[in-house]
Amino acid sequence: MRKIAALGAATVFAALSFTSSAFAFEPSKPECIAPANAGGGWDFTCRQIGKTLYDLKTIGSPMQVVNLAGGGGGVAYAEVVAKRNDDNDLIVAASSATTTRLAQGAFPGSTMDQVRWIGTIGADYGVIAVSKDSDIKTLPELFKRVKENPRGIAFAGGSAVGGWDHLKVLIAAKAAGISDARAVKYIAFEGGGEAVTQLLGGHVQAFTGDISEAKGFVDSGDLKILAVLADERLPGEEFNKFPTAKEQGIDAVGANWRGFYAPKGMSDEAYDYWVNAIKTTYASDEWKEVMANNGMMPLEKFGPDFEKFVSDQISSTQTLSREIGLIK
Repeated sequence: MRKIAALGAATVFAALSFTSSAFAFEPSKPECIAPANAGGGWDFTCRQIGKTLYDLKTIGSPMQVVNLAGGGGGVAYAEVVAKRNDDNDLIVAASSATTTRLAQGAFPGSTMDQVRWIGTIGADYGVIAVSKDSDIKTLPELFKRVKENPRGIAFAGGSAVGGWDHLKVLIAAKAAGISDARAVKYIAFEGGGEAVTQLLGGHVQAFTGDISEAKGFVDSGDLKILAVLADERLPGEEFNKFPTAKEQGIDAVGANWRGFYAPKGMSDEAYDYWVNAIKTTYASDEWKEVMANNGMMPLEKFGPDFEKFVSDQISSTQTLSREIGLIK
């Protein structure tokens, strides 16, 4: 990643404008919780945004990243609500998986209004992949095998049963002509990195996740992506080579937004600071490069707009979950 000296004039101006603004608050010990083990999408979100914030001098000290796995993000959510409610230095990585679990009541007693929603840093399209040694070459071939022997193909993902990684497979399976979504075997792990490890160990036959968390395993030759769940092929030489589900006759799209929430008791000054920090970083040349290198697509939602977006996501996910029998 380029250092600040190599940034374009517009990015330098934006960074200086932010750091020179008269904010009533600045974090002394900035911290980002990744609600999963290292190697997954939430870990990627914390570490990449933390590095970029520091490179741009938006934060004065390096971001501490804490991996707090458990309950598909529920342990981190409960920790923030119960123990870190007034922490002004803290932000937490979130995604479509977070709103999915809130929509389905997977975080017992938790609601979206128990935290403050900061903003997005882009969208990450879903993928379905197999190990490098698999003889399955296309998505239709994979689902053909599922139809022939539903229990013989297990999908591994980094979200809980009924979570976003699970829903993506069910959306694709439904589009592939599998009427009983409950027949699709899905095994949940704590993060995409662990799910890929299980795939490579031969314990499962397919992986469902996002392009950003799969990219490193594709680069190392361990994963073979069967399909990206996007309307059209992703831009860029590294990503354009991966076929979409649509072009293989399976009309399935699954985009995972990535962003952050913060403690509910965070001061308004701190909240405004973090909203502007993420917004400014998102607009920077540095972050555009991170997005391009990791197959992320633009998605700009900040502050109150992001809060409404989250509310709408929860509502639509509840509707989908009822359709496939995950909730009543």
